[in-house]
Amino acid sequence: MDVLINVFVALHIIGIAALLGGFLTQMKAMGAGTARFSPAMLHGALTMLVTGVALVGLNQADGQAVNNLKIGIKLAILVVILGLVYVKRDEEKAEKALFGAVGGLTVANIFIAVLWT
Repeated sequence: MDVLINVFVALHIIGIAALLGGFLTQMKAMGAGTARFSPAMLHGALTMLVTGVALVGLNQADGQAVNNLKIGIKLAILVVILGLVYVKRDEEKAEKALFGAVGGLTVANIFIAVLWT
């Protein structure tokens, strides 16, 4: 079970890397007002959602305690990120505020995951 959990943790990290990487590579474009939500950002967020749900189930099945409040907050943030990226994915330009919000929420999700013990 530990190997399976570690595989899903690795996939979860790959998802966050795709989402955050898509944001960071367009920071300069965001300043110019030409940033857009890339498919990598959408796929990264979806990967995070699927692997996160799987990790909660695997940890509970393994008898480990799961902090439901932390998971609920992270899920709510991720749903907002997914909503923004999904709705605006086909537009030529994303508004600076929305694009910045996705980046900020992504970083907030990372800090919640790492610092909330």
